[in-house]
Amino acid sequence: MEPTGNEPDEVTRAALETVSEAVELATQDERRSAEPRKRGLRGLRARFARRAARRADRVSKTRRLGAAISDAARRGARITGRGMSSGGKWLSGQVLAMAPRLPVRDLATLRSQYPDRSPDQIADALIEGASRASATVGVAVGAWSMLPFVPVAGVEVATETLSVVGIEIKLVAELHEVYGIRAPGGVIERMTAYVGAWASRRGIALAPGGLVVAAGSPLARQLQRRLTARAGRSVFSLGPLLTGAVAGGLINRRETRKLGRMLRDDLRARSPFQAGYPI
Repeated sequence: MEPTGNEPDEVTRAALETVSEAVELATQDERRSAEPRKRGLRGLRARFARRAARRADRVSKTRRLGAAISDAARRGARITGRGMSSGGKWLSGQVLAMAPRLPVRDLATLRSQYPDRSPDQIADALIEGASRASATVGVAVGAWSMLPFVPVAGVEVATETLSVVGIEIKLVAELHEVYGIRAPGGVIERMTAYVGAWASRRGIALAPGGLVVAAGSPLARQLQRRLTARAGRSVFSLGPLLTGAVAGGLINRRETRKLGRMLRDDLRARSPFQAGYPI
């Protein structure tokens, strides 16, 4: 499975948009939680007003996410219905097409956005942000998955799977930046290496000539297995009424947090910044 710059199909493009929306929602939540709180009755009223406004804003954006995923399902059912017959192989191709298009921040950007924080503190903030973003996708799919046709439901599962995997690969890439273990090569080769790290649940191994996921390799098969298993978990978001929203959100948050912590621990042990960033 070589690095690919092929254009993603319509469902994967919808997943890329979902990644951006969900990450932005998580970032807004983080900023708001860090806002100073005013004391007294006036401060209490202002806090309730802000909380109500945030809740309304989040509900509105979650609805937009769910509607976008459902719309992609309707438009892409025929395309993805054919691809899904090949299971993890189709998902693998779409992930490799999506990965180079993910908005990954480099170390300088991350340090400017998280000033005066250690590598571990930045990593923990990224993990929590990604966990919130993937939970938002699960909630959005669960709240809006009311389409009765199996082919369309299959595309909703595929879209959620690709969206959450996109959030997690972005997290993997940024954790490598935080700990100073950036993959070599251009953006396609670099992001393909991070896809491999996502599949293996550990940081990349730097080797001469870079890292390539070769066709038929154990890593390529591992990627397909991981994606097939991830799609299976996405089915929980299609539960009746709002049970799918609750299950999807909880499962996504837990799995993304688990992945992030595994990568953080592995990268920390090999990081050139174990004593902190140079001044």
